[in-house]
Amino acid sequence: MRVLSSLPAGGNLFRSPPSDPRLNDPLPRMPPPLSIPKKPPPRLPRIPPKQSPSLKAPHSRTKYHKPIPPGGAVEESPDGRAVILGPDGVSYRLPGAPFEFQYSYSETPKAKPLALREATFLPFAPPDRPRPWTGKAPLLSKKMKALKRGKIRLFEPLNPPVISGEEGEQVKVLEMRGRSGAELGTYPEDTRSRQEILGAPLKRWEAKALVKPHLSHNRQVNLGRDGLTHNMLELVHTHWKRQEICKIRCRGVPTVDMNNVCRHLEEKTGGKIIYRQGGVVYLFRGRHYNPRVRPRYPIMLWKPAAPVYPKLIQDAPGGLTKQEADEFRRKGEKLLPICKLAKNGIYIDLVKDVRDAFEECHLVKINCEGMHASDYKRIGAKLMELVPCVLLSFDKEQILMWRGNDWKSKFKKSAPSVSRLNKDDCGDSSDTSSPGALLLSSFCASCVNCLR
Repeated sequence: MRVLSSLPAGGNLFRSPPSDPRLNDPLPRMPPPLSIPKKPPPRLPRIPPKQSPSLKAPHSRTKYHKPIPPGGAVEESPDGRAVILGPDGVSYRLPGAPFEFQYSYSETPKAKPLALREATFLPFAPPDRPRPWTGKAPLLSKKMKALKRGKIRLFEPLNPPVISGEEGEQVKVLEMRGRSGAELGTYPEDTRSRQEILGAPLKRWEAKALVKPHLSHNRQVNLGRDGLTHNMLELVHTHWKRQEICKIRCRGVPTVDMNNVCRHLEEKTGGKIIYRQGGVVYLFRGRHYNPRVRPRYPIMLWKPAAPVYPKLIQDAPGGLTKQEADEFRRKGEKLLPICKLAKNGIYIDLVKDVRDAFEECHLVKINCEGMHASDYKRIGAKLMELVPCVLLSFDKEQILMWRGNDWKSKFKKSAPSVSRLNKDDCGDSSDTSSPGALLLSSFCASCVNCLR
């Protein structure tokens, strides 16, 4: 008993062993067996999405090249319809048309075309042919049936236009009550001049009253990179049928020379521009405009391919040698652009900015990143004619220009060039107290920096 009392835990010889805390823990997860690498499935060839054949240009997939003779050419059909190849590009003559039709009236290059990219054709619908007699008269339309029964009443307008026929007799014009009249056969031809249709010039308060409702109006004609196209003429007259003002919104390349766009708008449509703000033009139809006797133009169903024109970038342009032109292009890579043009923007002040930049340096660069290649090439061609200047390159979406040997400053006394300055005039002279010396030294530093 004495021995048992000396044992720990009350003398229990068969006590349980201490508990292992690790027994209650979850078993460790074994790593998954290594998977056998599988070969990737073979890549199928990517099939490009199908494009509508109407959006594809057929001339881009052919090698058609027909030179244009220096004096031009005329391809005429027996019915009087002709395709004219002249210095203004490709134009179309139709019998009875007031002028020769073109795809674009305002964006035709000044250079003479060299060759054609496709065979000449008339992009208009073929002339109407008489319906062959089948032994039965054609069915009458609903309007003609009602007219034959006498259900449509015609009224004489309050202020009928004075229109004379072929033999000098006056033509009586009748109309239906409502917003628009019915097309009752062919309309008589309007023989009035443009000044007679426009009438007396609008007063200031009249022009303001006409333009104000259209300032925030969404009904407009959009004029893009192709400028004033042939089908826009019919669209303008469609707007004039409902309202006296046609709002035209211009964007992109044509805004470089807005005066050219406005001149063609007035010549081809016969209207008058009464207000112009930025790239938005408001075209007035005239006081005595009559939509029933307006000119009818055929719709151009296809877009003809542009002819081949001389290259804008030459190896040695403007009387320079090839070494001098390459040196200017090398210096132009380090030159900072004067501005960055946005896609489909308004470039009204671009010509003025380039002329001002030529007063400081003989090289000017314009950043055109993100624009379509045809857009900034057309802009360069316009600047070459309007500034004028010499194009050097279109590399890296940049327009690099040189002012040329015939450049003249717009100021009375032009700033001295770097080659004519003495060493003391470039800032080495100790006399810099006068403002003229400070101005001259700053000008020399700016020119030297752009030529390094």
